[in-house]
Amino acid sequence: MDTLSKGALSTTWLMETDELARELEAPDLVVVDASWHMPAEERDAYQEYLAEHIPGAVFFDIDEIADSNSPLPHMLPSPEKFSSRMRAMGIGDGARVVVYDSGALFGAARVWWTFRVMGVEDVFVLNGGLPKWKAEGRPLEDGPPPVRTARHFTARRHAELVRDASDVLGIVKDGSAQIVDARSPERFAGSAPEPREGLRSGHIPGSRNLPYKTLLNEDGTLKSPDEIQAVFKAAGIDVAKPVVTSCGSGVSASVLALALALIGNRRTAVYDGSWTEWGGNADLPIETGESR
Repeated sequence: MDTLSKGALSTTWLMETDELARELEAPDLVVVDASWHMPAEERDAYQEYLAEHIPGAVFFDIDEIADSNSPLPHMLPSPEKFSSRMRAMGIGDGARVVVYDSGALFGAARVWWTFRVMGVEDVFVLNGGLPKWKAEGRPLEDGPPPVRTARHFTARRHAELVRDASDVLGIVKDGSAQIVDARSPERFAGSAPEPREGLRSGHIPGSRNLPYKTLLNEDGTLKSPDEIQAVFKAAGIDVAKPVVTSCGSGVSASVLALALALIGNRRTAVYDGSWTEWGGNADLPIETGESR
């Protein structure tokens, strides 16, 4: 287990709603709305942000702050593009970033992971997100993002937190890491069609299935560290060994990466292309059925 990074294992990278409420006016704090929805949901995350968001929050567009040259959806941007977007959003070096979304943490977790890939460690996910904030009757505002002064931002890409198809194929062959898939059991087994057209059904050979929602409580908060440990153990995953997480397009896989980081596996990598890449490439092997 990686213990090189700073911070207490059970608290780093999560912020509770009451903590954010106390810190909301802190000059070094930037709140980021990372809401994102599957295309089939036909919801517009930015329009929802305009209707209501946590006061002072800026909007992070997962589909725009991405590699526009990739045929795959919302792949990681280059460090140069990320730095440019952060400067324009008023997020500079030394800022503390708190990320939330309007759903089940996966948009927030994806952006948390993106910041970490780009070298930012002072980034936190709001536990329970906007639903919990609203349920507690905390303040909201509407309208466009606040105009923030442009700040200098330097991205330093941490390549060890990302895997591509060739990396994952190597893992399939040599077993050097555990591959954990955050999709539903039906999609993992290949008994349900993929939401994106043109993809094969099934999973990466040798991977384990752990649907990301099994890590969440009913109110959308993450389970306790002990409960997280138990969920991974029940899925046949040794949390002390290297893990690569995957899903449909690299979003909900980040919930698994966040949960593993909270219990000490801080170098968990996300397969950015995930099943959209793997399932769309007939040259890559697949399996169907339950985890072996």
